[in-house]
Amino acid sequence: MFLHKGSRRTFSHNIRLASTLSFVAGIVNIAGVLSVATLTTNVTGHFAFFAEEISLKNYTKALNIIVYIFFFLLGAFTCNLLVEIVSRKKPRMAHALPMFTEIVILTSVGFSTDFNPNYIAYALLFAMGLQNALVTNISQSVVRTTHLTGLFTDLGIELSQLFFYKKETEMKRLTRSIFLRISIILFFFIGGVLGGLLFKSFQLKILLFAVVILVVALFLDNAIIYYNLTKRKIKIMTSKSS
Repeated sequence: MFLHKGSRRTFSHNIRLASTLSFVAGIVNIAGVLSVATLTTNVTGHFAFFAEEISLKNYTKALNIIVYIFFFLLGAFTCNLLVEIVSRKKPRMAHALPMFTEIVILTSVGFSTDFNPNYIAYALLFAMGLQNALVTNISQSVVRTTHLTGLFTDLGIELSQLFFYKKETEMKRLTRSIFLRISIILFFFIGGVLGGLLFKSFQLKILLFAVVILVVALFLDNAIIYYNLTKRKIKIMTSKSS
């Protein structure tokens, strides 16, 4: 799910990546909205809020919104910086450091009790900028876990293409792409609804649920890789002994 890139990635890899991280993004988004009334998984809405505050001459609030946008950008920048640095020595571990950083951030916010609301927003925006960049890097822009406007646009285009594409190869590619986009939208929605239902009881601790999902995903991904490597080594040793 995390380790395969380029031609080594399969449709199954992308589905698992999309469903897992869009579910996490849905939880983070509703946590930001309900705790500090801030969108934390994208920056599109913040530009509208910025324009509104400027028109109302609330320049301090407008500046803070710019800081929100900056932290999302900083998260994406940091993610790719970490990936590039680690991949030069240990390419198989390139995804681990950004994922670990996201886990630490969400855990810290989940256990926070008296943080400034702006700091919570900054942290969640940074984490989601980091996650978006990681998913984009791993899938080579095939998967995006929070950009629902673009997803719905692409989904509308591809649904219309069903009326015109008739070749088997074209239909297979198209239906897979549609299924991937629907999966992202659906799991983002489920994460948001579940997070919203649990927020009243757990407050920001709902982020710890997202953390558990990320940790399990990392563990299973590495366990599968370790299993396959071990199986391959055993096969090689068996063939040599025979």
